[in-house]
Amino acid sequence: MSTTTVYEFPLKEKVRNYLRIEQLMGQLKLGAAGLDNNLSLYFFEQLFTLLDLFERIDIRTDIIKDLDAHEKNLVHWSQLPNIDDEALQQTLRTIITIRDKLKVSKKISAVLRDDKFLASIRQRFAIPGGTCSFDLPNLHYWCQRPLAQRQEDVKQWIMCFALTEEAISIALSFLRERATFTPIEAQNGFFQGVAEDRNELIRVRCLAETDYYPTLSGNKYRYAIRFMYFNPPEGRSGAVEIPVHFDLAAC
Repeated sequence: MSTTTVYEFPLKEKVRNYLRIEQLMGQLKLGAAGLDNNLSLYFFEQLFTLLDLFERIDIRTDIIKDLDAHEKNLVHWSQLPNIDDEALQQTLRTIITIRDKLKVSKKISAVLRDDKFLASIRQRFAIPGGTCSFDLPNLHYWCQRPLAQRQEDVKQWIMCFALTEEAISIALSFLRERATFTPIEAQNGFFQGVAEDRNELIRVRCLAETDYYPTLSGNKYRYAIRFMYFNPPEGRSGAVEIPVHFDLAAC
């Protein structure tokens, strides 16, 4: 059975930030799960990258706006026939609870910035090779502490992101479910589409075993998908010049 892979291309900066945070949270948890396998430095690298991102953007405002819009849509859908009212009401309660908590919560960067240990090691992670034991003896000491103690510290740090992570997960779930995949043929490896006003994310699904991958350029009005060879044939450019079949979802 052929396997497929999905590429996601945001058309708006807000969605680009959502996807970055989603990926970084996954990497953060991977590092947390591997504290006993020398992945501590990897964990801190993802943690500080997340903090840098949250300090540069006002993600909470975008999330609250999205949750407000989802609440209005759910209230409207509740009036329609053949709706699973119990599931809808549960989702509605979850959205309202998360939104209200976000409105009164402190900024994530502010909470973790007050952690003296994190503050003492953060700057060294921006320097190549700057996390050796002679640079950060306090980090080296922390890495030698019992696993249970380190896991408890990590649990507390990750909990600071829990509310925002859940809100972004809901927002991306609603976004991805806006559209289903439709079969498309890209002549000469190229396809151009017109974005509707509501489109914020382009999803491309194609066979994983092919020797090419999609790239996307465009904006909220129009976008173009160009397939590129990972290993171009001898004497050929990197662009695919044969018909390519893939599935497209304009969300």
